Formats: sequence, C-alpha cells, structure tokens
Amino acid sequence: MSYRDFLVELKKGMPASAYILSSADPFLHSEAASAIKALVPPAERDFNFHVFDLLANGATPLDQILDVANTVPFFSGRKFVIVENLQKMLKKDLAKLGQYLASPSVSSALVLLYAGQVKKEAKDALKSARQIALDISERDIHGWLRDKARDKGVALSGKAADYLIGIIGPDLGLLSSELDKCALMGRETVDVDDVMEVVEGRRTFNVFALTDALRAGNPEQVFRIYHVLRETEEPYGLLGALNWQYARSFGERNSPRDREYYHRVFTMLKEADLQIKSSGGAYPLELLLTKLMQVSRQR
Repeated sequence: MSYRDFLVELKKGMPASAYILSSADPFLHSEAASAIKALVPPAERDFNFHVFDLLANGATPLDQILDVANTVPFFSGRKFVIVENLQKMLKKDLAKLGQYLASPSVSSALVLLYAGQVKKEAKDALKSARQIALDISERDIHGWLRDKARDKGVALSGKAADYLIGIIGPDLGLLSSELDKCALMGRETVDVDDVMEVVEGRRTFNVFALTDALRAGNPEQVFRIYHVLRETEEPYGLLGALNWQYARSFGERNSPRDREYYHRVFTMLKEADLQIKSSGGAYPLELLLTKLMQVSRQR
C-alpha cells in the first residue's frame, strides 16, 4: 500500500483498528500524525489523541500504551494512539503487541510509525495491522506537490512545480515549507514567476545573470556572480536552478546545432548532479561552470 492508500484511509477516518505507517523520511511521519490529529475535534484531543515515542527519555512502557488504547474514548468520538519509532520496540514487546492486535479495541485506532522498511520480524508479529508505505518516489513528487497545493486551496501550475523541485531538490520537508509560503500569497493560481518571487526573492536576477554569463563564456562575470550566490545557496539548489534555466531555453530552440549543444549541457548537468550527491562540496559545481563556459565558446 502507498501514500495514496493512506490518503484514502484518512478520508474514511482511519477505520482499521491498527496501522503500520513506514517511511524513511521523518517528514512523512510528521505529516501523517498531523493529518490524523486533525480527525479529532480540538475539544477532544486531550482525551482522544495520544502520542508515544519509543526513543524518548523515560519512554512509556508498552503495557501503559495498550491501557490507553483499551480505555473507552471520552465523548462520542474515536481514540487515536500513535506510537513513534516502532523499529526500536523490543522483541518481547512485539509479541505482546501482536497479542493485542488479535483482539484490539474497537473504539481506538493504534497507529504505529516505523522508520525505514519494516523488517520481517515486525511484519510477522504485527500482521493484523494494516501496513502502508508512505515513501514517495522522486517521479511522484511532482504530483504530490500539486495535490498538496490543491489541499491548501492553491492551483500550482505544472511548470511551477517543476521549477520548485528543480531548485529545492527532492526534500519533501523543504518543498512543503516553500509551498506554504506560496499559499500565503493569496493567489488562486501560483506560476513560475510567483515561485521565483517567494523562493528566490532578489536572487532570481542573479540566476538569470549567471546563465547569461555562462552562455557568453565570460569567466570573470560567471565567478563574480557565483561567489555572491554561494554565500546563500547550497550547490544542489543552485544546480537545480541552472538546470531549470537551460531546460526553459532549450524549448525555445530546435535547430540541429542547438540540440547538440543542449545535449552536451544536460549531460554535464547530470554528471555534476551525481558528483554533488556522492561527494558534496562546491568543487563539482565550480568544475561544471568551467565546462559550461567552454561548450558555449565552442558553439
């Protein structure tokens, strides 16, 4: 089951007695917990919404957690009990939790958050729980981002989503944060120019200027602009902005010579992306700038 399956369960009010929500990204667990909390009316949350962290100092023993799950909810609502960091649960407690799941409280939903991929031992012990993998693949981030914008009452254009992902990267937490800023603009539709205004601010001109300087093969101007940008921008974010700029201009030119030029450019961008991800630091980006100037002069 996937993140979309979680959204379906959420719309139904999380009807199952127990869930295991697994993810390698803590942000997705945080988002899931917040969404589940929203199912409980504010006046009932002190009584019907509980969160326990197995990694917290003085973590609550499992017996006490299960006592909370078995307690009848206050008012007429349903009780939600969230247990974070299930992957740290002891083997003996997994067996005890499995026994509870064989005959769980019908008035509570026990939501178990597991960091990473659920191991076979936990899967087997807790097979009665509905298991959902929250992780979102990079190819699905575009759709996730636009859906999230829609939930905030904002229509995020496809180009704006591509640009945001290009300059931020696949970090869902950062993407969500920047999307929140876009939503505060008070516009029904957010396009590329709006994202530039919110995410980059005054830096936008410099990104355009850097691309222009690269195409002109002007090393003095390229590295003067780069030295300004690197004070506030991580290499990966700047690489994403460059990639978007070149992709945008590629659509405006279609001669055989242009296609050959952009093929070389995008090959260099991809190589730099892999180098930054594997080694980090500024050197791969600085080498890329030199190569882009060289290929521009040969054009």
